[in-house]
Amino acid sequence: MRISLSVIFATLLLSTTNVMAQKKLFTLEDLNYGGNNYHNMVPENRYTAWWGDELIRTEYDHCSLVDKQNGTERPLFDLVELNEWAGTVDSTRIRHFYYATFPYADEPLVLLSSKQERLLVNWETKRCVWRQSRQVNGLCETSEDWNSQSRCVAFVANHNLYVTDAEGRLHQVSRDGSRELVYGQSVHRDEFGIEKGTFWSSDGSKLAFYRMDQSMVTDYPQVDIDHRIASYEPDKYPMAGETSHKVTVGVFDVATDRVVYLDAGDPTDRYFTNIQWSPDGSTLYMFELNRDQNDCRLTAYDAVSGKKKGELYRETSDKYVEPLHPITFLPWDSKKFILQSQRDGYNHLYLYNTDGKLLKQLTKGEWVVMELMGFNEKRKSAIILSNEEHPIQANFHEVSVSNGKRTLIDDGEGYHRGELSKSGRYVYDVSSAPTRPRNIDIINIEGGKAKRTAYLRAADPWKDYEVPTYESGTIKAADGQTDLYYRMVKPIHFDPTKKYPTIVYVYGGPHAHNVDASWHYGSRGWETYMATKGYLLFILDNRGSENRGRDFEQVTFRRLGQEEMADQMKGVDYLRSLPYVDADRMGVHGWSFGGFMTITLMVNHPEVFKVGVAGGPVIDWKWYEVMYGERYMDTPQTNPEGYEQTSLIPRAKDLKGKLQIITGYNDATVVPQHCLSFIAACIQAGTQPDFFVYPGEPHNMRGHQSTHLHERISDYFDDYLRGKE
Repeated sequence: MRISLSVIFATLLLSTTNVMAQKKLFTLEDLNYGGNNYHNMVPENRYTAWWGDELIRTEYDHCSLVDKQNGTERPLFDLVELNEWAGTVDSTRIRHFYYATFPYADEPLVLLSSKQERLLVNWETKRCVWRQSRQVNGLCETSEDWNSQSRCVAFVANHNLYVTDAEGRLHQVSRDGSRELVYGQSVHRDEFGIEKGTFWSSDGSKLAFYRMDQSMVTDYPQVDIDHRIASYEPDKYPMAGETSHKVTVGVFDVATDRVVYLDAGDPTDRYFTNIQWSPDGSTLYMFELNRDQNDCRLTAYDAVSGKKKGELYRETSDKYVEPLHPITFLPWDSKKFILQSQRDGYNHLYLYNTDGKLLKQLTKGEWVVMELMGFNEKRKSAIILSNEEHPIQANFHEVSVSNGKRTLIDDGEGYHRGELSKSGRYVYDVSSAPTRPRNIDIINIEGGKAKRTAYLRAADPWKDYEVPTYESGTIKAADGQTDLYYRMVKPIHFDPTKKYPTIVYVYGGPHAHNVDASWHYGSRGWETYMATKGYLLFILDNRGSENRGRDFEQVTFRRLGQEEMADQMKGVDYLRSLPYVDADRMGVHGWSFGGFMTITLMVNHPEVFKVGVAGGPVIDWKWYEVMYGERYMDTPQTNPEGYEQTSLIPRAKDLKGKLQIITGYNDATVVPQHCLSFIAACIQAGTQPDFFVYPGEPHNMRGHQSTHLHERISDYFDDYLRGKE
């Protein structure tokens, strides 16, 4: 009897121990950015800002000075102290320090903003030294752009552009602004690297700005349902091959209240982008493209008269030229600048003088300069981020401007990003690697050899959870030569003797990639969630995606979706070769360009893909906007065969599997006409897609609605792909 009781007790103890040691399973509330527990599932991070060459940690309720030699911190001030020094009241109170900046390297001043005002506070003297109302004459600032030298701020209110100077005087730059005449905001639908519409000269005395006349552009009939009777809220949307807007560039002189417009000629069917001031503020530079986007010119204009001074550079192509970066002047030589171009097949740096003479090509090779971070003036070098070390990595290099010599300054692994200090002596380096959640280092590049100080080594926030296996490798593209990188996420408790339902997640379009050498190879949280449910996920960066060079990207020209599909099917061939992939249970999912690819794959290969979920899909490129659509497809008038071949409308009859289409009801990027037209074609053809709409939402779902969206996507695959296990 004693032996039997001992055995029972030992069995119960072992069972209890196993339960206690059992790891947790993820939910969408853990893994989706809109989820209630998502903030606990991301690796620890730091909010920081450079104060000259000093690093300040800017957390919610305090700011600290970081010792760059050992990573320790010394408190500077907290929220209670700061608001006491500034004399704020409840309506002007500073609520947090996340967006605090330190604009003057030699002065202990922090720039902060509330809804009512912006202010500069000296933390050594413990007083506010300057403040500026953000609601002058009752106008509320939007699209604000503050200059640290003049302390002027440009902003848009009631469709017009204004400037408030350092003394609080209001200057009205435009008076005829409207929904059709847009001032001081991003133009050309944020293409060509455009992110804003105002550009201060370095001393803040002059402001360049965009003026966009879109009165001739057709309205797309968006509807707002949040009223007793739904209201009409049209959006100016120039579709491929249709009439586009006209953009001009003005210059406002704060001292004289005078506006001149650059004498660039007729703006019809032209694009103006990547505006840059000369260091002395006398000249304005910008890239100009024709509507075909195959003729790009760098031009210079006199900032006082607006007259054209000359053309410094021209690049043409039989496909397209895509300027994404303004020229960047050397801080030690105002007569020389760096220009970025893919003209040798990869994005590289070229050194020019202001006469337009090419002095040298600074970087060269079958790799891409991903970002010009800035300069180290003392060492006369540029700091770049590139994938020279490996096609799916991003690493920092120092480049000598005199001889082009490159020196790796990070650890040579993983995927890095960061920010330079004012002098360029220090790099704030944030990185991750496939098995490393997040490292933050402070790199000192002085003396020719980089010295790294560890500031943060983030712990794995998933250590208590069941985590799938993440792998990466290459397959050959459909051309039989090009290497394509993939990510595979294997189910938890993976058993190579079993067969698993498999989902291909796809994007595939320009200016994006899915696979890189960051944590878990860049895997999305939804992939992990599906892997916990027993799915295998496969993600492939096909030709046409970014960071692999001009020819890799431009192979899709005039026939979007075709080469991408061929490459994705090579991925399918690879999956079919794996004994643990259930080729009879294969699905596909993607959003935007990925939604287009999802339906493209389903109607062209119904024998392969049994289930698909297409979010915000492009259905026919003639309904997409001018700048993006015509760059990659030309116009419907000049490329009718390409538009016909890539349109999904005629392929509605070929839908065989289960397809769910999801869209935001107020999507201004891929307008609802796409989804609705495809559904109408399916009705005529007798095919049966499912359709779900998010009222009031744009191209991507916001907040917790994203969790709802991914629950819906997951349930659809559970219902129609997983089957009985």
